Amino acid sequence: MTTPQRLKDLAPDRITAAIAADPRLIVPIGTCDPHGPHLPLGCDTLLVDRLADDLSAEFGILRAPTVEYGVSADAARGRPRAASVRKKTLHLLLNDLLASWEHAGIREFILLTANGDDAHREALATVMTAAARVRVVDACAAHLTGLIAGADGWLRGGEADTSLMLYLAPHLVDMRLAEQYTPDTTNRRPGGWGWPRAHRDPERMPAPDGATPERGESLYRRIRARIAQRIVASASAAD
Repeated sequence: MTTPQRLKDLAPDRITAAIAADPRLIVPIGTCDPHGPHLPLGCDTLLVDRLADDLSAEFGILRAPTVEYGVSADAARGRPRAASVRKKTLHLLLNDLLASWEHAGIREFILLTANGDDAHREALATVMTAAARVRVVDACAAHLTGLIAGADGWLRGGEADTSLMLYLAPHLVDMRLAEQYTPDTTNRRPGGWGWPRAHRDPERMPAPDGATPERGESLYRRIRARIAQRIVASASAAD
C-alpha cells in the first residue's frame, strides 16, 4: 500500500475488510509538553503521527486517530501552555478505546509512543484487554550511536529532538532560540529513558545547535526500521 489506513477516513465496510486481512491496530499516543524554547509542544505527537502513517502505509495495518495528550510531569507543574492528563485518566481512556476496537475484531494493539515519563509508560503498560495482545512500542528507544555525537541517551530538546523536528516539521523550529533544555526531574529516577543522567558531563551533552535535517532523517529512518522490524516479527509470530 502507498497510503495510510486511517481508521477515521474509512467507511465501515472497508474497516471490516481491513481487519479481516490484518487484525492489528496502531494507536499513536503523543503529548503536549515542552521540549525547549525552540521546539513545538507537540514534538512527540508529530513523531508518532508520522510513524503511524508510514507504518500503516507500508504494512497495510489500520491506524487509529492520534491521542494527542499523555502524562507529563512538566505540564502538570504548570509549564506555559502545556497540558497533561493523569496516569489514571490515560489508562482508563485507553482501556475503553481498546475494548471497543477489540469488540470490532482487533486482535493486536500496537501502542506507539515517544514519552519517557514514568507515569505515562506505566499507564500504557497496564492497559487491559479481554484477549487481544497489547504491544507498547517506544519510538525513542533507538540507539543513537553514530548519529548524535557523544549521546548515551535521549535528551529532551537536544540534538536528537531538534534534528527530528528539522526533518519532520522544519517550519515549527526556531533555531534562534535553541538552547540545551533540561526538564524538571524532581521525583524522577535518574538515568531513565528520555531524561539526562544524574551528574552528567556537560561536555558530552549533545547541544541542539548541532542538529541538522540530515541527521533527523537518518534518525527517523532508524526509528522507523526498528519499529517495522518489531511489527513484521509480530506478524510472523502470529502466522
